[in-house]
Amino acid sequence: MQVEIHGHRGARGLRPENTLPGMAYTLELGVHAIEFDVALTADGQLVLTHDLTVSAVTSADTVPATPGDPAFPYVGKPIRSLSLAQLRTLDVGVRHPKGEADRFVRTQVPIPGTRMPTLGAVLGLVSAYGADGVRLNVELKSDPTRPDLSADPRRLTELVVAELDRHDRLDGAAILSFDWRVLRVARDLVATRYALVEKATLDPEWLGLRYKEDFGGDIAAAAASIGATTLSPDRVLVGEELMARAAKAGLPVAVWTVNDVEEASLMIDLGVAGIVTDYPDRMRELWAQRGLPLPEPAAALRHAPA
Repeated sequence: MQVEIHGHRGARGLRPENTLPGMAYTLELGVHAIEFDVALTADGQLVLTHDLTVSAVTSADTVPATPGDPAFPYVGKPIRSLSLAQLRTLDVGVRHPKGEADRFVRTQVPIPGTRMPTLGAVLGLVSAYGADGVRLNVELKSDPTRPDLSADPRRLTELVVAELDRHDRLDGAAILSFDWRVLRVARDLVATRYALVEKATLDPEWLGLRYKEDFGGDIAAAAASIGATTLSPDRVLVGEELMARAAKAGLPVAVWTVNDVEEASLMIDLGVAGIVTDYPDRMRELWAQRGLPLPEPAAALRHAPA
């Protein structure tokens, strides 16, 4: 039985998310796929960020990119309103919980001074490791309900695909998005496409279709209709009914985000093809206990990038 371990935002529970140190650690730990998020800057650069505005939890201002920059401070500003130079001043290596318990601050090793990387830098890191067997699951951050924050989905998708192709990584990559406009664009550009779904996005604005009216509430059939090759639902949506519908539609299921090993074991028993996790170390232990094939760790680099 082949079930994949997917490192979420690298390994968010262990190292700063969507960073080069986080990606390096995850590759050295060993995963089948490494997932990260990409958005577009004001000057047309592709950067790793989960949020369409600079997050106060994962980012901290340091100094302005230029003296007297009127856009400073940058935390809280839209990513698409800031240049790469501005975003590169941020420290994204330390979590800053805001008024509530942060489940990752207790387990994530901080790496102060870490900068927001470009997609090209991550692809270069993967090449430096020679991690050709690790699939790159690239989530394109696009919110059809917030066009003021989101890049044009066609432009964003085409730029990401071009960068993957430039680094000779297109065949070993997948495009993921909650915004199914991205998947429609990607259909003719990349072979592997994940339809992300959660309760908040099960509506026509996100899907571009009426899955209840036109597909009888069958989200798997809806995903297959727009050319998705994998269905990737929130863990709370996954049960026997969804798994049966996905099987009927011919779509494997990669469930997110599962951090509890008992829940992961239940998901494996349901027949999922992949588990997206903030703690790939825990999943490796579970895989070993169940006798599942483990992904090979990448050999450590002499110097870890920041």
